[in-house]
Amino acid sequence: MRDAEGRALTAAKEKKAAEIRAGEVEVHAADFRDEVRHLVSARLPALALNLISSHHPVPGLLDQNLAGSDDGLLLDSVLEHVSVSLLKERRRVDAAARAALRGTNQDAQALSYRLQTEIDELQHEFSAPQSLTSRLLQADHLNEQLLRLLQKSAVAYGAWPGHVRKDTYVTEIIGGASSRLRGFERIQIISRLRSSDIGVVGRAAEPIAMACAELMANALEHSRDDLMVEVSVLQTGNGNVCITFDDSGTGMTAEATVRGTRLLSGNQQEVMLTELGDPPSQGFAAVGRLVADYGFAVSINHQSAYGGVRAVLSIPPNLLTSMNEEAKPPSAMAPLPASAPQVRKRSVPAQPAASEPSRSPAAAAAAPELPQRNRRTVAVSATEDVAPRYVPQDPRRAQDTWNDFQEGLASGRATTDSEETP
Repeated sequence: MRDAEGRALTAAKEKKAAEIRAGEVEVHAADFRDEVRHLVSARLPALALNLISSHHPVPGLLDQNLAGSDDGLLLDSVLEHVSVSLLKERRRVDAAARAALRGTNQDAQALSYRLQTEIDELQHEFSAPQSLTSRLLQADHLNEQLLRLLQKSAVAYGAWPGHVRKDTYVTEIIGGASSRLRGFERIQIISRLRSSDIGVVGRAAEPIAMACAELMANALEHSRDDLMVEVSVLQTGNGNVCITFDDSGTGMTAEATVRGTRLLSGNQQEVMLTELGDPPSQGFAAVGRLVADYGFAVSINHQSAYGGVRAVLSIPPNLLTSMNEEAKPPSAMAPLPASAPQVRKRSVPAQPAASEPSRSPAAAAAAPELPQRNRRTVAVSATEDVAPRYVPQDPRRAQDTWNDFQEGLASGRATTDSEETP
């Protein structure tokens, strides 16, 4: 009888324990289902956004007690595998899109170069009416702007600049880059180079010109239409040539500066199209790819003297060369080199002759007459300069020369126009 009661009591305890364990399992299963629902509805969508921008955080587990447990590690491994799969697929799709855009831009760029050649040949037709020549100049400038946009897009998507130059003067590169922009008349180029024969090697001339054009375009865009953009070039003591771009805009936010510095560093070769914004901002991405490929440097983490942004493009000595100014003279439109600083010499006062010790008449008569050397003192003017001063050209004389050329050209065209007029 007692054995039967004991077995019944033991069975009741085991049943109760089983019910408790079943309840715990049910609670654990319910909690795990809630974590899975949270994973699918909140964490995975947030992960997709986080892969685009780190500003979108990924939520954690609902129950932090699961962190480090088998269930928590299992859910985190799901996030990791999904992240790897999404990145691979994004890179594949992005590579296909960049390849398509790169091919399209390169074809359009080639056609734009052909159009530029045709317009350039038509500009040299002096028999054309003056009004047509003026329209051709406008068309040429519009084509230059279109070519810059196509070139920027192609380089940002992995293409090369598409144009090869010979060794080119630094000042000509800056001037040519400004001519590709709308509003180029607002750009003031100042040369602080002490020598006018400094050039850039041919393989880096077009990439540096393209980078200068993009930095100037950014400065023009962020400055009012009535404000100038100052571009200055100088050679530093370590041999680098630095080109600075100062705008008068409102500056950049800390976030924009960090993002721009990352793009311009050249360390991130593969830039996702989704990271360029909508519409995509391709300028910094294109310059960053050129920095990585050709070895110059660009920084934007400076403030200009006018409250805007100062961008600095630094060209290392291995990309510089010395040009033969007699074989290839610089362009007449290039800014003149800076004159050497005027160093004034101190005047040297004449030193009075040292008094000779008095000698007795007998000693003077006995001593032989020796040749004497007279000390000469060179008088140096206090205003004498070490280097000759630079004498600027007379603007009136240059204007008269240009007017004579325009009058001769107009008289020649007038004869042609009268022959063509019915």
